[in-house]
Amino acid sequence: MYALYFILVVIICCVMMSDTVANQMREHIPYFEDICKGIKAGDTCEKLVGYSAVYRVCFGMACFFFIFCLLTLNINNSKSCRAYIHNGFWFFKLLLLGAMCSGAFFIPDQETFLNAWRYVGAVGGFLFIVIQLLLLVEFAHKWNKNWTAGTATNKLWYASLSLVTLIAYSITTGGLIWMAVFYTQKDGCMENKILLGVNGGLCLLMSVVSISPSVRDRQPHSGILQSGLISCYVTYLTFSALSSKPAEVVLDAHGKNVTICVPNFGQDLYRDKTLVAGLGTAILCVCILYSCLTSTTRSSSDALQGRYTAPELEVSSFPFLDAEEKRNMKEGPRVIYDEKKSTVYSYAYFHFMFFLASLYVMMTVTNWFNYESANIETFFSGSWSIFWVKMASCWICVLLYLGTLIAPLCRPSPQYSV
Repeated sequence: MYALYFILVVIICCVMMSDTVANQMREHIPYFEDICKGIKAGDTCEKLVGYSAVYRVCFGMACFFFIFCLLTLNINNSKSCRAYIHNGFWFFKLLLLGAMCSGAFFIPDQETFLNAWRYVGAVGGFLFIVIQLLLLVEFAHKWNKNWTAGTATNKLWYASLSLVTLIAYSITTGGLIWMAVFYTQKDGCMENKILLGVNGGLCLLMSVVSISPSVRDRQPHSGILQSGLISCYVTYLTFSALSSKPAEVVLDAHGKNVTICVPNFGQDLYRDKTLVAGLGTAILCVCILYSCLTSTTRSSSDALQGRYTAPELEVSSFPFLDAEEKRNMKEGPRVIYDEKKSTVYSYAYFHFMFFLASLYVMMTVTNWFNYESANIETFFSGSWSIFWVKMASCWICVLLYLGTLIAPLCRPSPQYSV
């Protein structure tokens, strides 16, 4: 239900940022101007469109989730009175969400509010990105620990580790070469060449550090599987950033404008702006919801607090078990989590992640710092703000991973053990 509320508000935000929708409403709704004046939204409802309207709506949604975050702090039992606030009253919550989003349009001194809220949104959006990157790094370490633990009972786990590592590095190498071919040219495209060289060098650096003797001495479970997975993600972010970069146009020998530093087949991808905007918005919603819901699991919450399962307690989740192990699993007791001692997930942390996701959506839909010229039709055609946000995310991911490797060398402590 919370996810449905979130999707509903995101759709409203995308509609508010669409020039096509605004023009269609103006042309096809009878007495459109009279309706706009009646609700005091301007002569052509200009107060209900654009980045300022999205800021207000997302302010209401962010406040909604932040209030529930405060109301659900320290809930340890799903049968408590406050737990019912989280798990029920859906109709009244929908009314509350609608009231808060609508009430944001009546905040006095709108200019000051928008300027201040913009910086709050930027901080919250970056925090949301950092949390997802932290969980990605934790996932890579946990995957390697899980499968390495299986090698103690079955040597086929070594083959699995080798195969996944080979695939990860093949994707990384192939992706970098592909981008070097299609996003660079012999003359020009110096920025793309530098970025590809830097990110490729960072992937190599991560691989070398992960298997260095000093790191392996402190962290026996460190290996190139983790660095391979992170390198894959770095490659994806690099591709995504280059795809989001505004096209460079130069004059050819005949005096005609020519787009460079992008694949030739990529120049025709944005002809149907409605299709691209709709598909891109759907993918954006799915990715954000997946990040929110997976970030609120107990294992993710523990990982963010530095609590990791000991390697000897890891259970390998792959079908390389002998007959005795399978029989023991079938005959073992079935435990049903009854939430007598604590809830399956933290309600407060759940709402806090949706609070950050609201800020992230607000900044993403309004093109981050290029908000004044933003609209949903041109959102997927390139923006310097989105380009640098993705590149910064790429470098932060590398720093976080290197931090998990280097930190134990400076300050050996169980909380850094991976």
